[in-house]
Order: sequence, then C-alpha cells, then structure tokens
Amino acid sequence: MLPPYGRAMADPTPVPYGSWPAPITSALVVRAAARPGEVVVDGDDVWWSESRPGEAGRSALVRRSPDGTVTDVLPPPWNARTRVHEYGGGAWTVAGGVLWFAEFSDQRLYRLAPGDAGPVAVTPGPAIPSGVRFADLRVVPGGVLAVRETHTPSGAAADVVNEIVRVADDGSTEVLVSGPDFVSDPRLAPDGVTLSWLQWDHPTMPWDAAQLVVRAQDGTHHVLAGGPGESVVQPVWGEDLALWWFSDQTDSWSLYRKRPHEEPELVVDVGSDIAGPQWVFGQSRFALLADGRAAFAYGRDGADRLAVLESDGTVRELGVPFSAYQSITAQGTRVVCAAGGPADEPVVLRVDVDGGHTEVLRPARDLGLDPTWFSRPEHVSFPTPDGGTGIDTAHALVYPPANPDVRAVDGELPPLLVMVHGGPTSAASPVLSLAIQYWTSRGFCVADVDYRGSTGYGRRYRDALQGRWGVVDLDDVIACARYLAGAGRVDPARMAIRGGSAGGFTTLAALAMRPGTFSAGASHFGVADLDALARDTHKFESRYLDGLVAPWPERADVYEERSPLSHVDTLDTPLAVFQGEEDRIVPLEQAEAIVAALRERGVPHAYLRFPGEQHGFRRAENIRAALDGELSFYAQVWGFDLPAAEGITPIDVVR
Repeated sequence: MLPPYGRAMADPTPVPYGSWPAPITSALVVRAAARPGEVVVDGDDVWWSESRPGEAGRSALVRRSPDGTVTDVLPPPWNARTRVHEYGGGAWTVAGGVLWFAEFSDQRLYRLAPGDAGPVAVTPGPAIPSGVRFADLRVVPGGVLAVRETHTPSGAAADVVNEIVRVADDGSTEVLVSGPDFVSDPRLAPDGVTLSWLQWDHPTMPWDAAQLVVRAQDGTHHVLAGGPGESVVQPVWGEDLALWWFSDQTDSWSLYRKRPHEEPELVVDVGSDIAGPQWVFGQSRFALLADGRAAFAYGRDGADRLAVLESDGTVRELGVPFSAYQSITAQGTRVVCAAGGPADEPVVLRVDVDGGHTEVLRPARDLGLDPTWFSRPEHVSFPTPDGGTGIDTAHALVYPPANPDVRAVDGELPPLLVMVHGGPTSAASPVLSLAIQYWTSRGFCVADVDYRGSTGYGRRYRDALQGRWGVVDLDDVIACARYLAGAGRVDPARMAIRGGSAGGFTTLAALAMRPGTFSAGASHFGVADLDALARDTHKFESRYLDGLVAPWPERADVYEERSPLSHVDTLDTPLAVFQGEEDRIVPLEQAEAIVAALRERGVPHAYLRFPGEQHGFRRAENIRAALDGELSFYAQVWGFDLPAAEGITPIDVVR
C-alpha cells in the first residue's frame, strides 16, 4: 500500500524509508548555491548580496544593470560581511554607483567608486583584530551613517561600545549617538538635518523593548514611540518628512506613521506580524513607493502575502505567487525584493504593483528536478499544554516524504525529523530548502516547529517563552511529535529531534529532561550549559537569558535546573553533535562538555568539529559533511541502509 505522500512510478520496487535513493544529495544542496540576501535599488540598477558556500561562504555583491547585464562587483576574496552583534547585516550600501561595505577579514569600511581599480580602505586598521566593526550603513552627503561597535583588549562583553557615527569619505569620523547599550537604524530625514534611530538597553532585546528617537533640527531629542512592553523596528522617512515604523503595541507588529505636526497614527494592522525580530541589521518588510503608497509583506497561516497600502487607506493583496518576502525595497512604483516559495528557491523579484507584471531579476539555480520531487509544507496547528501561558495551541510546517521513483514497504510508517529553529524568536519558512528536501526525498517526514516564542503569531505568542525557555518549547516539540504519531502519519519508534543554536538547546533539553519521545537527535552548535552561556557570550546576547530564563546570577539555580548538562544522568538517547571551532556565540566548550558526558555514560554518539567555522556552517564541504553525517547517524541508530549510489562514508559512531 502506498502512503498518501506523492506519487510513484509504474510498478516501483518497495524501498524502506530512509533508504530511498534521491537526486537531492548533499552535493546538490551546495552546488552553485548562492542565496540572495539584502537588496538595494540604486537608480535603474538593482544590487543584492549572495552567500556562496562554494566560495568558502563569502558574501558576494552583484549588480544588475537596466539592460539585464549581471556583474559580480566584488571578486574573491572580498567578503562584504560584518560582525556587529556577531550576526551582522547591513554590511553594505550603494548610492550613485558608489559602494560602501564592511570587509569581513578586518571589519574595516571600504569604498568602491566607478572607475576605481579596486576597493579603497576608508577607516584605519583596528588596534586589535576585528576590534572596530561597522553595520547598518546608509549613504549621506559626504559619507555614510553607520552603527560602530568597538571592542577592547579585555574581550569582555561589558566593555564593548555601540554608537552611531558618520564616516566621511576621507575616513574622519563623528560620533552622533552614544550612551545606550545598543543602537540601530540611523536614518537621516530628507531635510538633511533631522536624525532618527532605535535604541535599547540591557537586559531587554530589541524585540522586547526598543525606542524610536528623533533628534530635531534644533538638537532636541524626542522619544517618538517604544519603551517598556513595546518593540519598534524598521523606521523609514518619507519624502514628505513623514516617519514610518513598525510597533507591536497592538500585539502584532503593525505599521505606524507620523506626519509633521500630527500625532502618530496606526495605518496597517492585519492581525498578524508584518515585521520580525531584529537579529540582524538591514531588514526591510515594507517600502515607500514613489507616489507615497506603501508596499509590505505580512504572514498568515505559515505563509507571506505581498500587499500595497493604497492612498485611500485600503490594503490590496498583489497575488504574487510566492510565499515569503524579504528585503523589500522600491523602484518607482515597483517593488524589488527577495522572494521564495514551496517549489522555488529564493529569487530577486520585481513587481509592478499596478499592472501586476512580475520579473525575476536573479533566478534561482537550475536544479534539473521535476517539481514532484519537492515536498510541499502543510501548516498544522496542534494542542499543547498551557503551562501557565494562556496559549494551548502551537504550530508547525509539516513536510511529508516525497519521491516519485519509489514506494514504501507495505505497513511501514516514515521516520519523523522534528526541526527546531534558532532564535528562539525565529520562524519556519515555507521556502524551498534543499536542506529539508534532502530528508523528505529519502523518506523522512519533517516537522519544522513554530513553538511558542516564535515570530509570526503576535507578541502574546512570542512572550509565552519569557521565563519559560526550556519548558514550553519542550512541551511544543514533544506535543508536535506525539500529534503526528497519534494521527498515524509517522513511526512513533523512529522520531528524532534536531536543531541549531537555540534549537540545539531545545534538542539537548528534550533528550536530557524529557526522555522517551525521541529515539535519536542531532545538535548543531547547541547550548548545553545555560550558566556558561550567560557568563561567556557576546554583548548582544549577554543579558538575553534574563528574560528567557531568569535574572542571572541571582537565579543561577534556574540555569542549572534547565541546562541539559545538568541532566546527563538521564541522557541515554543516541546523539550527533556538530560544532564550529571558532563559534563566539555558542563556544566550542559547550559541545565538548556534552560529548564528554556522552562518552562517560557510554551513550552512542558522533561528533564532528569544523575548523574555521563560526556560528552556523558556511563552507560547502562542512555543510555536506554535517548533512551526510547526520543521515548516516540515523541509519546506524535505526538500522536502515544508506543509498548506495551516493557513496556516503558512514560517520564514526562511538558506542
């Protein structure tokens, strides 16, 4: 009997789940992979960044001219990537053909003008390696505005200083804003004098509470929006000196506007989040068109819609056939953005908001695959314990197995892979990801869980994780697995959990503190010791756990209670661990500690550490090793054969 997952060839041979031969190999996952990132419009030109695993993970910059010519602006080894907040973003900008960018290797600012032989360093080399960093760049007359992050020889997070500066073409620098623990989004109004920015202080994160501040022409400062219990993100000036921003004071991040001499007004509230958490600089979920209208994207039921706010205040959906939109900008009355869908890897897209015409400026790579190979996600809501949050429903994108060339063995149910995103305020995205299809094409069911704390469902849903990290997220991933098993969709004896960073913490915690549901797991640079993370992480997240867990060090007992490393006496589930050696966010010592505990207890485990990798794997060879290694690990734990044609070298499992 063929389960209800896709279609099969005529009279195919039954193949056990997990062993399905598939063309979506780790080699295909990284082959010519170049995910578009930030998009910038410069007159008639469109620029974007691309992360390229095949080029050691560097961020390349690409320009498309009006005649369709596409040019790599920065040849290797130039890498337009910043380390501000360690997560970066906003590392480059362009205006009038003049490019400014932060180079990853030394974190200095460089400038490249038409006719230059190559990039020219603008800021001096720092006294300590990567000690002075720049992000959130915006061109202004004579230079750029930027967020500057200055590190000291002490290396202590408490000694890092974040400021807003103006860097002139000759490298001279003027400090414009100093004092708050964090600043972002420096924006100069069209009058050339009025300045706005966002600021927040420890222990809050920008999605908890951030203020929108305006420095008027007379030099006075005004807090326009935000503060305790209100997060403001993505301020933008209009040509009419109206200031626009997103605020979550109505529960969802909604669009506000303040015109000169008028009170702020709510202009768009769709009942779900339009914006998202500011983990990186340079995000944009709306853009002002040349005629004053606003184009924006918003999420609902696990997918985005692209819409326009008309001049009469009505909202009109554009009906563009994609399901996720990022880096939204304007070119006249057209929208330019990065977009993707369930059967589409991200592209750079241009949309005429009135005529409805869409044009792909940067297509996705040609995978050479029929769409029947792609598993389409289903947005699923499932019951979960309330846990004192007032919310008893969580969500996931569920991808069933899909392989048109095989059928399952009669009576067999597929294994389940529960994926836990990072953040933990991130969200599952319904965009074609070969890193997910790698699993579904082999016969896995994948559940990408939006546990309580995820973005997209409003502030109340996001705040349900406050003080409960390591509790309600565990409730939700376990509830999801049991829901799918109870519905007869997956094999309850073969359910695994995997995640990276914060998702790695939930993975480790679920295995150590809630044993019995999952029979295998994989932690990618996951947190094993909350106390160590609070003591030894970078400035941006150095007080993050005060809200997610409890004030530290006053409640060190809670940190110990919820740390997976404190519960290794119950950790007997086979586990694979993958870690970058230069990870500053979750240091190598975290992985080493959990692996040592597994070894001491004799728990089957595998461990791969990658030299040169930081938080997240960017190099093609390491991405492949992690994917194939994890598949090999599950094959050994659950007893199925690897697809012979791929020649995957089995990972070394220590027993």
